Amino acid sequence: MNDPMSIPHLIVNASFIVQLVMLILLVGSIISWIVIFQRSFVIRRARKAHQVFEERFWSGVDLNELYRETPSEQETVGAEHVFRAGFREFNRLLPKTRSPQAILDGVQRSMRVAWSREEERLNMHLVFLATVASASPYIGLFGTVWGIMGSFQSLSLAQQATLSTVAPWIAEALIATAMGLFAAIPAVIFYNRLSSESNKLLGKYEDFAEEFHSILHRNLQGRADSDAA
Repeated sequence: MNDPMSIPHLIVNASFIVQLVMLILLVGSIISWIVIFQRSFVIRRARKAHQVFEERFWSGVDLNELYRETPSEQETVGAEHVFRAGFREFNRLLPKTRSPQAILDGVQRSMRVAWSREEERLNMHLVFLATVASASPYIGLFGTVWGIMGSFQSLSLAQQATLSTVAPWIAEALIATAMGLFAAIPAVIFYNRLSSESNKLLGKYEDFAEEFHSILHRNLQGRADSDAA
């Protein structure tokens, strides 16, 4: 700690601007890790819930029974949320109109709204990771530039230019750069990973919605053929 070139000493004795830059990067890094762990937990839970629901859905259970088994819409997530929204609209429109297309259009709209809400839920806070990933190197670079400016000012004021005159300024400038990279690199990695996992799940929800729409279409077609007979 007494070493003037040690990292703690350089941070404590850095200029106010460089200390502010380091503080911003540290706070951004801490919040990024909170978002990473929280989003990883949400996506892992959503993946497991989707697998459980799909197994139940394709087990041959009656759709009305499955609908009664699902929790309220506020408690459902993923494909289960899409299913509940679509089947609720199907049951609401079925007694009101004889047009299969009108029913299917209403179901599709409801499922699209449910899917959009799932997209918003899965991608929540990921924009913060993207912001940290893109902005942190530039914030660190600002601290670096400020430190280099300080080193030149020290040179201009010193009677004899030596390495010890400018070394602390350059060292604190490099620390700012390192902290910028320290904040940015995990944010970039996990933003890409979490975005990829989210897109995979959203693709599965979309595939389920299409398959469910086809099932309802066949159901309505069967009813129409029965009525015609």
